[in-house]
Amino acid sequence: MLRIIMGVASIALASAAGAETQGIKRVGTGPFPIAASVEVPPGSRLTYVSGTVPDVADPNAPERSVQRFGDTQAQTRSVLAKIATQLRQHGLGMGDVVMMRVFLVAPPGTAQMDFAGMMRGYSAFFGTKEQSNRPARSTMEVAGLVDPGWLVEIEVTAARAPEAGAAASGK
Repeated sequence: MLRIIMGVASIALASAAGAETQGIKRVGTGPFPIAASVEVPPGSRLTYVSGTVPDVADPNAPERSVQRFGDTQAQTRSVLAKIATQLRQHGLGMGDVVMMRVFLVAPPGTAQMDFAGMMRGYSAFFGTKEQSNRPARSTMEVAGLVDPGWLVEIEVTAARAPEAGAAASGK
């Protein structure tokens, strides 16, 4: 009986150890820089980055104006650069991002969000030769953000599997 219990315990421990050392699995959508799904194995470290907004691009532009923060592409690049800095404080990189939520506002005088501009900014950080890991992502148009000059706000979840090293993180 003791041998059976020890055998079952050994199998359970081996299974648990194997699950903890699996890498993060990303299922793609062809060449598009977004994953259709991402699986994070048990034992992974998760880091959540709050909604991040752009830095001022032109301090001489009027307060609370789009000109102060730039167009959608410029704001997306600014936000993602700030997220990269935040992740580095946790020992992570953009390649560790597994989920992203993007909130876009239509630029003044336009009928809808500038999805193409956001994608140009986004594509500088994801799906590149240097950083090929792609997160799952949702993008939605919202009526407005706290500052009327902001066109972009992004929040992310990053994950690091137990065996993943800095080389695999796309830092």
